[in-house]
Amino acid sequence: MSNAVFAYLGVELVSITFGEAENPRKSIKRAIKLTFYRILFFYILSVFLLSCTVAYNDPNLLSGGSTAAASPFVVAINNARIKVLPHIVNACILIFIFSASNSDLYIATRTLYGLSANGKAPKIFSRTNKSGVPIYCLGFSCLFCCLAFMVCASSSKKIFGYFVNVVSIFGLLTWISILVTYLYFLKAVKAQGYERTRDFTYYAPFQPYGAYFALFMCILIAITKNFTVFIHGFDYKNFITGYIGIPVYLCCLFGYKLVMKSKRVIPEEADLVTYKDVIDAEEEEGKIKDEEYKRSREGKRFDALWFYDFFLAWLF
Repeated sequence: MSNAVFAYLGVELVSITFGEAENPRKSIKRAIKLTFYRILFFYILSVFLLSCTVAYNDPNLLSGGSTAAASPFVVAINNARIKVLPHIVNACILIFIFSASNSDLYIATRTLYGLSANGKAPKIFSRTNKSGVPIYCLGFSCLFCCLAFMVCASSSKKIFGYFVNVVSIFGLLTWISILVTYLYFLKAVKAQGYERTRDFTYYAPFQPYGAYFALFMCILIAITKNFTVFIHGFDYKNFITGYIGIPVYLCCLFGYKLVMKSKRVIPEEADLVTYKDVIDAEEEEGKIKDEEYKRSREGKRFDALWFYDFFLAWLF
């Protein structure tokens, strides 16, 4: 369960890029829908195909340990006796890892900068260089990469397991926060007379029931995902890494409320319109650019740009 949660973490990244996106009402709506289809294609479909080609007790799957040879993709290809392709798959995995590391550094930097700009983190993190890059946030985020040197003291498989435990619990707590915020947002929308299907560019289906179900599942998984530490003796290392996020989260949450004396936001008084004028202006600019782009593409079909827009851009 920890590994599954760890694999799906990052889908919330699309909402954080909202602050950097041009014409977000168009681009974010598309990105959210594409994220769902990418999960369906790259995750669920690939897992289904792997389960059809690799047995759960395949000796190659179990003997690979923490090496790339244990990858079910590599095992499936080797079982089919296809040469060279396993090396290509491993090369692709390396590229994906670099991509994930890049996006994680971006998201950590962007979040810390946002906290600092709103007075919820030290002011030094809101400083930028001449190009507008928050270099202090980036440098501080890069320091956590040094945790990789923990493999010098123990096996990479064990250290990776600790990282998975820590990241998955904090990821679940992030999702819980998003879901609770969203449910309160829905209450504010209803209390102030807005209609999701009328006044919003994108509205999620099955709400609020989908959010309540997701919230229940996230809480259940957060509590039970490391239950194995209690079965065969008490594994304190996995217990700490698996559940350390919960007390840290609660201390930060209630500590902030005590220190800052913050109060619960009443749905009727929630601010739903600040910065709306900025997004409205961006949307109008986006419409003008779209029209200019359409005019520039008149009479041009099936070229490299068309292939990118209708195939590569949708896929990646």
